[in-house]
Amino acid sequence: MIKQFASASIWSEDLNNLLPFYRDVLGVKVAMESPGFVVLGADSPEAPTLGLGTHSEVHGRNTDPARHMVAFTSDDLTADWQRLKEAGVEFIQDPTDYGDLWIATLKDPEGNLVQLFQYGPG
Repeated sequence: MIKQFASASIWSEDLNNLLPFYRDVLGVKVAMESPGFVVLGADSPEAPTLGLGTHSEVHGRNTDPARHMVAFTSDDLTADWQRLKEAGVEFIQDPTDYGDLWIATLKDPEGNLVQLFQYGPG
């Protein structure tokens, strides 16, 4: 029986194109690191994680960025959006109110789409 979602991965021609962005700019914790692959997120094996890795079949920027998106929650979406905009991060959607959920959408250095969620008022 499948129990729950565990992880998603974003592959790159070179892990070093993505890791500094997710770790240093977004501020996501590195839970495990090995040559060519890192796991971002919680230390608990029960919590979902995001993997970043080097893959021999991936070359250049993502040409179909809307095909998949990863999301991170924020406790202050407006402040995170402002901080990331000032750091030069490209947003394709500024914080938008969807009722009980606020969403902002940005691009990572290879053109992959990343969403920031805040539940409740933004």
